[in-house]
Amino acid sequence: MGATGEEMARRRQLLVQALEKTATGSRSALETVFEMSSAKLLGIILPIVRDREVAEDVLQDVYLRVWRRAGRYDPDKGSAIAWLATIARNAAIDEVRRLGKRPEEGDDSLELIADDGQSADEMLCEQEDHDAVRRCLDALENNQRKSIRLAFFGGLTHSELAERVGVPLGTMKSWIRRGLASLKGCLGYE
Repeated sequence: MGATGEEMARRRQLLVQALEKTATGSRSALETVFEMSSAKLLGIILPIVRDREVAEDVLQDVYLRVWRRAGRYDPDKGSAIAWLATIARNAAIDEVRRLGKRPEEGDDSLELIADDGQSADEMLCEQEDHDAVRRCLDALENNQRKSIRLAFFGGLTHSELAERVGVPLGTMKSWIRRGLASLKGCLGYE
């Protein structure tokens, strides 16, 4: 079962606190940062370097960089995982350049490097957000979930929804309002 919005918010806060303690020289805090983020960061590094051993070496380099730079992390500028993902992506790109790897035919690793589109950390954060919204929507009462999906994803108005479902307009508005309040709480935005 996936983490709730509240649990995710708590984990994000724990990661921020571990980075702050790492900045003061706490090795145990760096271990916590590693435990909380290494799998995700390896998932960012591996497609870029395309070699498990090299990826693991790059991952170790990432945590050396984090050890040295933890004091530079600013929670007001973005999430901790996005900051870590940026370091990981940059370290992987640096390693590919250092090794002077040439792409084989059909190899799209340089396309990954030169891509001006969404970065890996942005995609990772976006996927986490999508997963959290999906889990929280699934946790709603059936009438609230269906109403919110039809209103926001189906483009129906409250009146159209009430007519379609066969309930008074006030009931439909109440379902949506309560559902949105539950989503907000589940996602940790209260």
